[in-house]
Amino acid sequence: MNVEQVYPQVKNIVADVLAVDEDEVGLKDSLIKKLGAESIDFLDLIFRLEREFGIKIPRGQIEKEARGTLTQDEFEKKGVITEAGIEALKKYMPEVAASDFKPNMLSAEIPALFTVETVCKLVTRAKEKQSAK
Repeated sequence: MNVEQVYPQVKNIVADVLAVDEDEVGLKDSLIKKLGAESIDFLDLIFRLEREFGIKIPRGQIEKEARGTLTQDEFEKKGVITEAGIEALKKYMPEVAASDFKPNMLSAEIPALFTVETVCKLVTRAKEKQSAK
C-alpha cells in the first residue's frame, strides 16, 4: 500500500473532519496553515483513520518515527528541537518545505508541519507494521 492508494480515502476523511470541500484538499496542503485544522481536529482525524483503515496510530507516532535512532535528548531539549532533530524531521518529512523548519522550533510546533501527504504516509506505515505482524 502506498500514498497514492490511500490518498483518496485520506482526502475524504480530512475534508469531512475539517468541514472543507474535497476539492480544497491537496496532497501537499498543510493541515493547520492551509486547511485550518486545530488540535482537537487531530483527535477526530486519527480516530477516523484508525477506523477506516483498521490500524492503530499511537499518540506521538510521527515524532517517534522521525526521531529514528536519536535519543529523546538528542532530538529535543527542554521542548526545543535540536539541530539533529530538525535534520531528522526534514529527512522523515521531505514533503514539507525546508523553509518550514525553523531554528529553535518547539516540539509542540511539529503538528503545524503535517501535510495531507504526511498523514497518508502515517497510514501506509501503520498498515505495513500491521501486515508484518
